[in-house]
Amino acid sequence: MTQNSPPPYHPPVKRSVEIAGHKTSISLEPVFWDMLREAAEAEGVPINALVARIDAERIRAANPCGLAGAVRIWLVSRP
Repeated sequence: MTQNSPPPYHPPVKRSVEIAGHKTSISLEPVFWDMLREAAEAEGVPINALVARIDAERIRAANPCGLAGAVRIWLVSRP
């Protein structure tokens, strides 16, 4: 996004992912899907593997949020 372009507002898009052999769906805004794809590529892992790792971290939290929220938090918290 350039300085003069408007923010990329868009409603969430639902996509299926597989975690530990089980399919589930996550609804994320396209900008988060893009960030997730880029993070997976940077780490050299499939998106499903990255989401599974985020899910495992989420489950271990004292007060876990939903999976979509965990993905968003993970993406904006990474260095």
